[in-house]
Amino acid sequence: MRELSALREELEPWLDVDRGVKESLEFVELAALEDDQSVLQEVQSEAERLSTETDKLEFKLRLNGPYDRSDAIVTITVGLGGVDAQDWTQMLMRMYLRWGERHDYQTDILDQAEGEEAGLKSVTMSFRGPFAYGYLKGERGNHRLVRLSPFDQAHRRQTSFSRVEVMPDVGEAAQVEVKDEDVEFEAYRSGGPGGQNVNKVSTAVRLRHKPTNIVVTAQTERSQLQNRENAMRLLKSRLVELEIERREAEMAQLRGEHIDASFGTQIRSYVLHPYTMVKDLRTEHETTNVNAVLDGDLDPFIEAYLAWSVGRAEAAA
Repeated sequence: MRELSALREELEPWLDVDRGVKESLEFVELAALEDDQSVLQEVQSEAERLSTETDKLEFKLRLNGPYDRSDAIVTITVGLGGVDAQDWTQMLMRMYLRWGERHDYQTDILDQAEGEEAGLKSVTMSFRGPFAYGYLKGERGNHRLVRLSPFDQAHRRQTSFSRVEVMPDVGEAAQVEVKDEDVEFEAYRSGGPGGQNVNKVSTAVRLRHKPTNIVVTAQTERSQLQNRENAMRLLKSRLVELEIERREAEMAQLRGEHIDASFGTQIRSYVLHPYTMVKDLRTEHETTNVNAVLDGDLDPFIEAYLAWSVGRAEAAA
């Protein structure tokens, strides 16, 4: 039923455009018979709107990967840069949450680790809504921030890095078998906000997948059962993403591309000093409106990445 509902939502905009085109053609015929210029102007305005809507729908057809319709799980981990990098991790969290709000996605924080002085060491969020993974998958990689450090008394320029991971949240539909004997379970006391149980009851959960050595944690819920369910969701999503990365690496080898042995590469730079600019190093898309980007205006970068990835796929074919 959920899949049927999603398909109906996907089809309805196309039917609306189709109805709009037919109605506009009828108005054109009537206006031509009566030589009514005002009606023709209204039809022209409607035609422009339908053309814009059709372009958006055709662009959405690029989201045709096996998991593109899925919800998404985003994990941001601090990189080089000390306290500034922890603050940068928190800034990125806010940026993606604001982007999710713009698209009416349901967002939740599944796990987070506070920094010692400021910011976050890591945070894991879920985005629930149509095509969340399809839109966010291009955000995977290292994000670099250049600015005057607010944590340096001399106010010197600082470069900070944070790593973004994006996984499809396939939930119970995951075609991944996780055997009980392959998972090592540990409960511990959580930290940070969360009510009276925090630091009194072992509600936080840590799971380690022995075959891959993947470790996931969940601690934002007040019950151990809920945290364990969230941790298992996260583990399955990581296993799915591991398989996606393996396939991408195989395709890159077939295309003769260089594969970086380290996790991810720098995909985007956010510069606040000595000038302002955000630039994606893969697509070359850039803007000087850094504040808008940090406030969640990511769609131009997401669209540029999708167009770039489709172009690469077509060139390889």
